[in-house]
Amino acid sequence: MNPWTGRALLAAGTIFLLTLGGPSAFPQTKSERVEKIPASRRAFPLTKFYDTPNPLPAKPPGDLIRSEEFDEYQLPEGVQAVRILYHSRSATGHDVATSGVVLYPEGKAPAGGWPVIAWAHALNGVARQCAPSLARNVQHGPFLAMYVSLGYAVVAPDYTGLGTNFRSAYSDVPSNATDVIYSLPAARAVVPQLNSRWVAIGIGQGGPVAVGIAELEHEIQDPNYLGSIAISGLDDVQEHYSPSGGHAIYEMPLFLAYGIKTIYPGFEVKEILTDGAIALYPRVEQACGDPGADLKLSPVEMLKPGWASNKFVTQYFSRNTPGQKPAQGPIFVLSSELDPSLPIGWTAQVVARMCKLGDRVQFERYPQSDTGSIFGDSVRDQIAWMQARFAGRPVVSNCSAQH
Repeated sequence: MNPWTGRALLAAGTIFLLTLGGPSAFPQTKSERVEKIPASRRAFPLTKFYDTPNPLPAKPPGDLIRSEEFDEYQLPEGVQAVRILYHSRSATGHDVATSGVVLYPEGKAPAGGWPVIAWAHALNGVARQCAPSLARNVQHGPFLAMYVSLGYAVVAPDYTGLGTNFRSAYSDVPSNATDVIYSLPAARAVVPQLNSRWVAIGIGQGGPVAVGIAELEHEIQDPNYLGSIAISGLDDVQEHYSPSGGHAIYEMPLFLAYGIKTIYPGFEVKEILTDGAIALYPRVEQACGDPGADLKLSPVEMLKPGWASNKFVTQYFSRNTPGQKPAQGPIFVLSSELDPSLPIGWTAQVVARMCKLGDRVQFERYPQSDTGSIFGDSVRDQIAWMQARFAGRPVVSNCSAQH
């Protein structure tokens, strides 16, 4: 199947131009237009659809809990949407409920069904209302609609705790990757026109999740998994807090502490957060984004001296270091980093580790600095890569150039 037809290309180009001219889908590059739109107009309220009993009645991961068709998203005509609620597994092995949305083309599916993209979204907080399926544009709606216009179905989970009444693991890659993998059988139970074969795409902080999916698939060995794309680079969570990082945004220490507490219940946030940060900490569950814009503290003022040596912190960083385990299938990495020798060349470091493990990685750098522009310039490369995967063509790897 070759979905890159003239008609689809025109539709995709129109959608993408609208994306560049409208509100950004990414919290780190929000436009003034987005900031001026009241939150009530940018998101839907939580409904009973997202509520589940805790503990859940025991079911296998991937088992569908409920679904609902939803036609109120700000998406182009021809894009069908259905919300799903399904069983997943937490990092501690407990049964949890995860929500998400399935987007697919209107009309008759091709023979074998719509080829599937499993979408790993960028992060926007840990509160329940931060779920992309509650956003009117599904957080990355114009980009996702572009894929649908090209003949793909998109399964976009929220990650556990965003939407559902469980704790979010925030940036924990294994947890979020697990949610993505288990969203697929749930989606097929609702939309049987989905093809059994699939690729994963992660954008922003979802990029490491796409790699995490590949690493989990090395153990699962699902023959229908064809590979992953990481858009906007890769990094180690720990790098954001290193003295040379320089990229630790205000709210990250609070979200970091929250994620560690989710993975390791025995961890106490007061072990690493200062009194000033502790005062702000409860706000992370109350809204998306910056939990205390009026009381900004630097990361240094929020983290206690020696915090990084805490045993739970080191364990969390270790499990969120990509490139430590072999990956299944090819991986396509798209990054804006131009000079891998600089301290900010985190993606190149991760790619080098993956290549040493024998992973098949195609690493491409783009001159743009923001995620939206990288996405736009890489659209043809993404589609060509996916077409090659679904067609079973040979894998391209430039790992030899990374050493």
